[in-house]
Amino acid sequence: MAVETVMLAPLFVLFLMFLVGAGRLVEAQGEVNAAARDAARAASVQRTLGDAEAAAQETAAYALRGRCESPHVSLAGSAWQAGGQVDAEVSCELDLSFLGFGATKRVTGAAVVPLETFRRVQ
Repeated sequence: MAVETVMLAPLFVLFLMFLVGAGRLVEAQGEVNAAARDAARAASVQRTLGDAEAAAQETAAYALRGRCESPHVSLAGSAWQAGGQVDAEVSCELDLSFLGFGATKRVTGAAVVPLETFRRVQ
């Protein structure tokens, strides 16, 4: 019985580490999706595209502080016109070194927010 326990203990620990890593990935994906939603919303209330990009970057950095060093925010697919939409994509490098090996995983989230039809954009 003791030999079986000694042989199965490393497999059990490895399984627990896998569960912790998978849970962290799922949690990080939710955080990045929420940051993309917040960034798109912050960009949608700005008047100019430059202000929108700055607001989106600032909002995503604030939402992911302590979890991601420098999130990358892109508004590339946006239709910046009255009645258009803001497409925000946020990507972040997730550090998985706490699992015992120096690895990172890129996590990406996207959100779309419509612009008001009767508003003035520049």
